[in-house]
Amino acid sequence: MIEAVIFDIDGTLVDTVDFHAQSWERTFQHFGHQIPYEQIRTQIGKGSDKLMPVFFSVEELNKSDGGQSPTKGERMRDYRRELYKREYYPRIKAFPQVRELFLRIKADGKRIALASSATKDDLATYIQLLNVKELVDAATTTTSVESSKPEPDVFLVTLDKLGNIAPDRAIVVGDTPYDAEAASKAHLRTIGVLSGGFSAENLRQAGCIAIYQNIADLLAHYDSSPLK
Repeated sequence: MIEAVIFDIDGTLVDTVDFHAQSWERTFQHFGHQIPYEQIRTQIGKGSDKLMPVFFSVEELNKSDGGQSPTKGERMRDYRRELYKREYYPRIKAFPQVRELFLRIKADGKRIALASSATKDDLATYIQLLNVKELVDAATTTTSVESSKPEPDVFLVTLDKLGNIAPDRAIVVGDTPYDAEAASKAHLRTIGVLSGGFSAENLRQAGCIAIYQNIADLLAHYDSSPLK
């Protein structure tokens, strides 16, 4: 029996995948790198610690001007965060029926957690936008873990926050293969949604046990879904 549902946020609950990809593309351009948007978008769902090494060597990311000056990787990360906040926050929209799904889950006596590669600032913005603050029992962001998805840290910390619920009593809902890979490493099963732009085949190969179009579709099929 499922006791808790752990949700990814970006691409799952809020429509932000393109915004993240655009902000990374613009950041790389600012630092003199032309990296195709399509390549960047396939990496969204990872934290910056996992995304940047796809495109840059460790040596390049660790370059600094000496002393205590930040590395190139740190400067790109910080530039991207500020750009995302400044230009994309006002444009973020929640996917339909998130609150309704959360209410249904709570009515069944289950707990709800958020486990995201977002920052703490992003998380606060998203929770307010989704209007689910009183429905969320625990939340973990990439800011508070050592390594982001597809490593399992964010899910392991979330399980601990939920009171050490056994992995077979919890299930993840996410939109990327990185959600499913990270969940699998934490011995969690994953329901996939297509709202982040990854294909059903991508999600299935990563280990998703069921796939829905979006949160509204998952709610519409709640009684026959793995959530029940």
